[in-house]
Amino acid sequence: MSPTVTKRLQMFGRVQGVGFRFYMERKACELNITGWVRNRRDGSVEAVVQGTPEAVDAMIACARRGPSSAMVSEVRITEGSGEYADFSLLPTQ
Repeated sequence: MSPTVTKRLQMFGRVQGVGFRFYMERKACELNITGWVRNRRDGSVEAVVQGTPEAVDAMIACARRGPSSAMVSEVRITEGSGEYADFSLLPTQ
């Protein structure tokens, strides 16, 4: 069984109102990533992504690009925790 890593991502820029959460959900499904994504009241988007190191690296690359209408200015990455069975869209916090 491959090792699993968990990272917390926070994306800044024009990332709300552009389909960013749905983009992340679609990419998570394609990459077999578990975790969650949500909008933050400060205008950023936050996600926890969990999977193989290669899949998480690919997910981070997707977060840096975002959907075509987004303009990602920064992605902050920290260690994440928890275990996730699927990928969820969470309410704004």
